[in-house]
Amino acid sequence: MSLTLVIGNKNYSSWSMRPWIAMKAAGIPFKEVLIPLYREGSAEEILKYSPAGKVPILHDGDLKVWDSLSILEYLAEKFPDAGLWPKDAAARALARSVSAEMHSGFQALRQHCTMNLWLPPKPRPMPDEVFSNMKRIETIWADCRAQYGQGGPFLFGTRFGNADAMYAPVVARFRNYGLPVGPATRAYMDAVLAMPAWKEWEEAGAKETWILQHNEPDWPLVRGVKVE
Repeated sequence: MSLTLVIGNKNYSSWSMRPWIAMKAAGIPFKEVLIPLYREGSAEEILKYSPAGKVPILHDGDLKVWDSLSILEYLAEKFPDAGLWPKDAAARALARSVSAEMHSGFQALRQHCTMNLWLPPKPRPMPDEVFSNMKRIETIWADCRAQYGQGGPFLFGTRFGNADAMYAPVVARFRNYGLPVGPATRAYMDAVLAMPAWKEWEEAGAKETWILQHNEPDWPLVRGVKVE
């Protein structure tokens, strides 16, 4: 197996989730190396794999590809039959555009709704900027679905692709922070949450014991239980 994907905690690492779930959904075989984040020795261990000192990073033999979106682009080129980008040029351009917007935007959502899969789902107080981010994402999803997703449950139809992978952690954020999404958004979220790849990632995250306090908005409650 030539591909190795180095990732962080599955409960917390949204950027790690993106290429991992894309590869799982596409049936691309790979070896997984998980390095717990923000622990003693973590930075040094990551540097053994990544010149950027961050996860995720993909190793293909001696080749190294880092940054989630770059990894997804590389995988689409290496496995053209996996359908990670749409075949239609216009659809592919839209998929790349919304993926890049996710990559560089939505700072309020990231700041106030940090990735935390085991967080008990419920609404929490949020600034208006979070709801603005939510509405923009709902519009993106609706536009992609209306133009190219009518043949299946995902943004561009029957296949879960790179655009879906880029927004997969957003599904978790919307769910776990109880954001008031509309029925069409909820239907898309349900399709993603039902994926075997999603369930595999979430089940593994639930077994982790590492706790990152800055990713726990209910602190000192973790998973609904007070940390002593």
